[in-house]
Amino acid sequence: MSDPAPQADGNPAAFPLTTKDLTNLARPDSPFKPHTWSDLAHIIATNDLKFLRRQPSDLKRYDQWTRETKETYGTTTNYICKERLAWTPLPIISNGEDAGPVFEVQNPIPFADGRDYKILRNDWPYGLEKGVEHLVVWLKNRLPVDSASEIGDLEAGAREAVEGFVRRTFVRRLERAGVGGAGEKVMWFRNWTGLQSVRGIDHVHILVRDVPAEVLEGWTGETP
Repeated sequence: MSDPAPQADGNPAAFPLTTKDLTNLARPDSPFKPHTWSDLAHIIATNDLKFLRRQPSDLKRYDQWTRETKETYGTTTNYICKERLAWTPLPIISNGEDAGPVFEVQNPIPFADGRDYKILRNDWPYGLEKGVEHLVVWLKNRLPVDSASEIGDLEAGAREAVEGFVRRTFVRRLERAGVGGAGEKVMWFRNWTGLQSVRGIDHVHILVRDVPAEVLEGWTGETP
């Protein structure tokens, strides 16, 4: 894997940046337009995830936070394990370019046991229009990646497993809450391996629109 691209100021970034990110870093916030729901739907449907962007000032703060976190915890993965997930990895060393911690699981099948995943708010969401919330599902299990994919995309069976989980956990919860058009208020994606700023722990991004605060809190256990 190549080194992270340099920032607009010439310093290497703390995580991989797309060409869109580099352009945004050199701009003020004022021209930035948040992603609309229809824009997000198009990006996810076409799998053009490289077009997801953060507001320039948020991207700069995220980069700085990542640098400081790595200085304190060694890696962002260590921080997330300790401070956000409260998961203790097993004393096992996993190999490979994107090796990460190994956890004891209750069920080897992803999403089969609620103790093997955790839903949290994204601390550093993309630039989204008002009413859109960004959540992350962190997994102790690994989601199988398509060996034929040059970008590290999920294999078909893994995508089906995520789809089923999203329907059960998010869409049906909205239906029980009486939210109209529940199926149109939830989308998900998993960044390709090359786009992930946090590697080592598998995670899926969830986007929801116009969801009551109590439902969000029920999913994450966190208040805004």
